[in-house]
Amino acid sequence: MRLSLPRSALPAVAALDLLLASLLLVGLLTPTPAGLVAAALVAPLSAMGYVHAYRLFKAARETGATPWEALRTVADALVPLQIRMLVRAEHRNLASLALWVRRRQDGVAPGATALAYAKSQRPLLMMLLFAVVVQAIALEWMLAASNAAPGLRAIVMAADVYQLLFVLALGAASTTRPHVVTAEELRIRYGGYFDLRVPRELIASVKVSRNYNARGVIKVTGGRLTLGVDAQTNLIVNLTRPIAVTRPLGRREHVTTIQFYADDPGSALRSLEERS
Repeated sequence: MRLSLPRSALPAVAALDLLLASLLLVGLLTPTPAGLVAAALVAPLSAMGYVHAYRLFKAARETGATPWEALRTVADALVPLQIRMLVRAEHRNLASLALWVRRRQDGVAPGATALAYAKSQRPLLMMLLFAVVVQAIALEWMLAASNAAPGLRAIVMAADVYQLLFVLALGAASTTRPHVVTAEELRIRYGGYFDLRVPRELIASVKVSRNYNARGVIKVTGGRLTLGVDAQTNLIVNLTRPIAVTRPLGRREHVTTIQFYADDPGSALRSLEERS
């Protein structure tokens, strides 16, 4: 009989192993007799999880998959969809930093019209960036004053650097991944987290309508999608039939009305009308 852990438990086991290893490296966890006994009890579970992952990897390789494709297969099988969606979104956001440095935009083909939406959220991002920098300086000062272990200070610094990259990447993604209008579709986006393609033939009407009470960034209620920026929307698109929407964590819903924000709604409306 082959024993195995539930697939949903495998990422948790790997995360726990990584956490314990990190604590040992920085000196916050000292091996004790009780800890060694606990490790001996947990080790078989960890081994079962890694053996299962290896079997999935080997099976994928035997079907002709490349090593990278095999790793993707293992991740798709073991990692929950919500985590995979967030990781992919973060990857797209970080990739946007390179686009921003090169002054390029993603998905804006020749002849297409880019509809920016990042201007209104820049003040908020600047405040977040300032807060992250202040927090990093304060934490480093506190750790240095308390003679914290170098390993702990390195982990905290890595976390601070990631927070800084997160804010910068979100700003870059909002700038380099605008909404896009082409003769075939209206593409509505929010950084690396949301991407909806609406075929032009499904658009019944478009109008400018300002709303300053858009709670949350992405919300679906009663067949209406609201994609707000700084709690604002200023365009409403009505569709001839429902269209499927995939939310940032993978949940799928159907909507017939879309509210979203553009920095210049008048220009966006003209662009849509010219191509209708």
